[in-house]
Amino acid sequence: MNGTLNKVILIGHLGDEVKMHYFDGGNCIGRFPLATNDIYINKTTGEKITSTEWHNVVVRNKAAEICEKYLSKGDKIYVEGRIKSRQWQAEDGSTKYTTEIQVTEFTFLTTKKDAENVKQPEPPKNTSFDNTVENDLPF
Repeated sequence: MNGTLNKVILIGHLGDEVKMHYFDGGNCIGRFPLATNDIYINKTTGEKITSTEWHNVVVRNKAAEICEKYLSKGDKIYVEGRIKSRQWQAEDGSTKYTTEIQVTEFTFLTTKKDAENVKQPEPPKNTSFDNTVENDLPF
């Protein structure tokens, strides 16, 4: 072990549908925003304050396909992964930066299908994948 650790654990709600991107060779990634909330009381006013943090979540291959099939905006999910920052050149020539959570494990906590009580195939609850990260994403 190299003496460092890059591990993230989040429980939050999807802010949008899973967006899929397919590559030559059959690989794919899914992306979705995940909202986590911090709730506290303002000591001066006594007002309850909710602060939302947005996370860019990336799932790969089979994990992405499972998420796309079973998750919808508003669903609650537990994710584990690592933080990855990257940069790229935009069409206008400017340099863009993003920080993502690259998921290695996830658990569905609630889905809209659960809430609607519709008889659907049961999604896998605990899912772990080897999401080997390539350093040179084509986008």
